[in-house]
Amino acid sequence: MVRVMVVDDHPMWRDGVARDLTEAGYEVVAAVGEGRQALRVAAAVLPDVVVLDLRLPDLPGPEVAAGLARVDPAPRVLVLSASAEQDDVLEAVKAGACGYLVKSASRAEFLDAVRRTADGDAVFTPGLAGLVLGEYRRLAVQLEPSEGPRLTERETEVLRLVAKGLSYRQIAERLVLSHRTVQNHVQNTLGKLQLHNRVELVRYAIERGLDAD
Repeated sequence: MVRVMVVDDHPMWRDGVARDLTEAGYEVVAAVGEGRQALRVAAAVLPDVVVLDLRLPDLPGPEVAAGLARVDPAPRVLVLSASAEQDDVLEAVKAGACGYLVKSASRAEFLDAVRRTADGDAVFTPGLAGLVLGEYRRLAVQLEPSEGPRLTERETEVLRLVAKGLSYRQIAERLVLSHRTVQNHVQNTLGKLQLHNRVELVRYAIERGLDAD
């Protein structure tokens, strides 16, 4: 069972999200309303996924996301925010968020996003994924690609498809592999490259032109 923590300072919204998750079969291990509290609790309960609002009374959401990335093992962070502003999205992703969903999303879209985040996918409200990839491409032209660790042919193939935005399930179907095998290749690649999550992996691939056709 996927363990989820909800971080939102609005009690009614927080309770509603926690209830939807529980009814969908997730284990809600905590529901808190402040950033510092979230960091303390996450270190104690070790959630798999954190559903994080950006507007918290004590700490900015991106600062909380960065703090969660230092928890061992680090949970995957899905931002659930009322804002779809470019700066908010990019700041959250750069801080370590694996996905970004606006609060206008339907219940089904939200639950699907949590499932995919738990599976290791980078999940964004339609339109925001292109924004994030576009920013990575812009940054990539400022960087000189360096010689990286040696990846196997299969790891490179999987990395190329990750950079194109395919989900793990889509990659598995494309390469005729199991979903678990794709996850293992990605985890091995993350370890070799000393990266922390899929978002960082996509940036690495784009910097080296692996998303090109």
